[in-house]
Amino acid sequence: MADRTGQLDPQILVALRDAPGAINALQRGIEKESLRVSADGRLSQRPHPVELGSALTHPQITTDFSEAQLELITGVHNDTESALDELENVHRYVYQNLKDELLWTSSMPCMMGADSDIPVGRYGSANIANAKTVYRLGLGNRYGRLMQTISGIHYNFSAPDAFWQAYADHHKVALDQDLRTRAYFGLIRNFRRFSWLLIYLFGASPAICKSFVKDRAHPLEVFDEGSLYLPYATSLRMGRLGYQSDAQSLLHVSYNSLEEYAGTMRQALTQTYPPYEAIGVKVDGEYRQLNTAILQIENEFYGTIRPKRPIRSGERPLTALISQGVEYVEVRCLDLNPFLPMGIDAPEIRFLDSFLLYCLLCESPQDSEAESARMQANQLKVVEEGRRPGLTLDRDHDQIALDDWARELLTAIRPLADLLDRTSTRRAFSQSWGEQLAKVNEPELTPSARVLAIMRSQQLPFFRFAMNQSIAQKGYFNEHPLPEHQLQQMQQGAAESLVRQREIETQDSVDFDEFLKAYLAFQ
Repeated sequence: MADRTGQLDPQILVALRDAPGAINALQRGIEKESLRVSADGRLSQRPHPVELGSALTHPQITTDFSEAQLELITGVHNDTESALDELENVHRYVYQNLKDELLWTSSMPCMMGADSDIPVGRYGSANIANAKTVYRLGLGNRYGRLMQTISGIHYNFSAPDAFWQAYADHHKVALDQDLRTRAYFGLIRNFRRFSWLLIYLFGASPAICKSFVKDRAHPLEVFDEGSLYLPYATSLRMGRLGYQSDAQSLLHVSYNSLEEYAGTMRQALTQTYPPYEAIGVKVDGEYRQLNTAILQIENEFYGTIRPKRPIRSGERPLTALISQGVEYVEVRCLDLNPFLPMGIDAPEIRFLDSFLLYCLLCESPQDSEAESARMQANQLKVVEEGRRPGLTLDRDHDQIALDDWARELLTAIRPLADLLDRTSTRRAFSQSWGEQLAKVNEPELTPSARVLAIMRSQQLPFFRFAMNQSIAQKGYFNEHPLPEHQLQQMQQGAAESLVRQREIETQDSVDFDEFLKAYLAFQ
């Protein structure tokens, strides 16, 4: 009964409540992707603005797949407000340097032109910069560049030392890194069972431009002359039109332990895949991809959540995990909310914290290939018809109504929201919890339903809806510029990142071929 709704041990809640600092310093960080588009909504062909600094070395502003796909990054924060404050300030700085361009506020792109017109990220002349670009060229050759321009929000989450001490004391075990790693893998297993709830609550991509699918087969219906949709869809980004890989569909990645996870990932990183062999690695002196493995590097794996830890320069993420264990998890199933200036807000973050704590603390049975297949089927149903009245999901081989299961989960999560409310003077976590329950009871309150309601009532194609929201958000930030002293600080930070890039470019001591061999090697 792996995917049954897990129950919390009341005593662990008491232990956390009574331990100073155990829950009032949860650590979170945000990574937000957005496409730069021209004033008429077309993907920008301009290089990464020099005013934003170096995409290679700037700690807050970089690019994802495309040169036109900004990724805005916060540091680690112990409270919701400071994380959002940093993200907002980064947005302000970016908008003050975008000139006439906009940030596209929706996860699904539009008006992209030919696949070859999508510029991949460029990071300078250093070996590590070239490796980042070749990796992106490989993604484009493997999956097409258009798919890679889908944008979202990644949410990084970890618990503080005081939490782990209370956790260890409650379970009467020694506190060490192995305990944390095992617990984080338990969180990941539960997250994969229940993350369909997040897709229902926060999915905001029920429609796309027709240009996104072009000649591809798809299950969508016609909304208007320029738009396709599904009437009960939540997040098309997370479904068959999003990040999909025939090669990765052959993998069953187990999260039962670090050892099992690492074994599967190492296989994917070293096992050649014939269709990728056909692409070639270095053809006529030009690199087309890093290698011919199922995964070029760890970041190519398309999971809804990842075990993570910071890495040193040149270190493989998997090597770092194996040697040092898991330090945090990265949630990857969140759409940009086009109604919010930053794509995410405090209520969403507070519910994520409650949800992730629940996944961490409740019983987490071992996963299996059969259960993974059920998880994937449930996710696809919620993606394509999550708001359909009477929709059922597969819970341990039994059918259960989505809204009944959602209410069960929310009831189980409620004590965590109450516990987290002890960290503030107002009941903000419980209020957020109540907002999510309202979405279950009234699906028209979900972001996906709101998108379609506006498109219908105002007779807007998806492109025009997204453009209107992008223009409105630019207006918001234009009306709220950075104070002069903060602007100068961020200008200085951008300039320093360019200096760091130039320093890196002078330090290479081997040619790129030799660098790449070492870069891809496992220690």
